Amino acid sequence: MLLGLDHIQLAIPEGGEDLARAFYIGALGFAEVPKPDVLKDRGGAWFSAPGITLHLGVETPFHPARKAHPAFRVSDLGALRASFATRGIQTVDDVVLPGIIRTFVYDPFGNRIELIEVL
Repeated sequence: MLLGLDHIQLAIPEGGEDLARAFYIGALGFAEVPKPDVLKDRGGAWFSAPGITLHLGVETPFHPARKAHPAFRVSDLGALRASFATRGIQTVDDVVLPGIIRTFVYDPFGNRIELIEVL
């Protein structure tokens, strides 16, 4: 029986932690959380937002997960898009589902992130 979401894992290349922090903390508003002691020697970074834990793990050879992507619910998607624009981050809008607006953005590693606002 499924009980809920434990975490989302995305891939980053070795040495990509600073770019991850700039995108996930700076652009999306996540907070960095410490990795468990048994994982401290591994690269990558962990982030959190209310109800979400996101692990960015070093993958060698690196392959971004363009098909398996997280979808985050947000409020005021227009303001978030404007914030991305000021940072030079390109978004791709998609309105194919009724009752929501959504946009896609790629993190610095090519992982696709879906942002959804329910109308």
